Amino acid sequence: MKDPRTDLAVEAARKLSLSRDLEGVSRRIDILSDSQLEIADITIESSSAALELCRPKGRYITLKALDGTFDDFCTCRDARIRTIAETLRRLADGCERILVAGLGNRQLTADALGPLTVDKIFATRHIKHLAHETETDELTEVSAIETGVLGQTGIESTEHIKALCEAVQPDLVIAVDALACWDLEHLGRTIQICDTGISPGSGVENSRKELSRATLGVTCVAIGVPMVVDLTSAAEMIFGAAAPEGCDRMTVTPGSIDKLAASAAAYISEGINLAFQKSLTAEELRSLI
Repeated sequence: MKDPRTDLAVEAARKLSLSRDLEGVSRRIDILSDSQLEIADITIESSSAALELCRPKGRYITLKALDGTFDDFCTCRDARIRTIAETLRRLADGCERILVAGLGNRQLTADALGPLTVDKIFATRHIKHLAHETETDELTEVSAIETGVLGQTGIESTEHIKALCEAVQPDLVIAVDALACWDLEHLGRTIQICDTGISPGSGVENSRKELSRATLGVTCVAIGVPMVVDLTSAAEMIFGAAAPEGCDRMTVTPGSIDKLAASAAAYISEGINLAFQKSLTAEELRSLI
């Protein structure tokens, strides 16, 4: 099998660990019964491990829905949103000024996760700056931006966000983007949250300049859900045979992608809102969007 195309650290680690022990990588897997989630917590600790896994050093937390989907009508929806919020708080490490950046192309459903997430972020920066007669001390300052893609704007996402960082001075950038995977069991049912930032477009071999502390000067957390799968790698994994000639590097998405993208964006946006607006309940936040 050719090297599978994936944005998921859990898949890259699993592929290598099948053939040998991984040094410089710590892994832990927990099952949360109340939220029906499998939590894989992977930390890449050494430069050699980062090179082998083709991932920056850092922490990668993967939330996998054990019932097969992040559905809006799931009975454990609120528990899952709380888990997302708690994970973000841990990686944010006390940051108080947040910039949420929705990466991707709104016109392409499989790439619309970022823009759809930004639509439901409770932005508060203007309230804290302009509502002088309202008590806003308990609100965390949150800004949100949809960056678009280079072909639409002529501007790299990193350039766009870096300019905004200079203007709004966030402590933390949260970048939300659609991902690619090679294992069908992760497609649309896995959320990856990491403290290493992201390279927009890397999953479909259209990598742009990375968003990270190195490029932005502030902590950068990336959140993503696999919305496309590397078909050739998935076919080889399922059937154990090489893909037919001419099918190399095909990327596909499920027929229900519109529902998957909308549901995943709702989970992520509510998780972000709940993580940083600690004085408000989930129900209160929903009423404000």
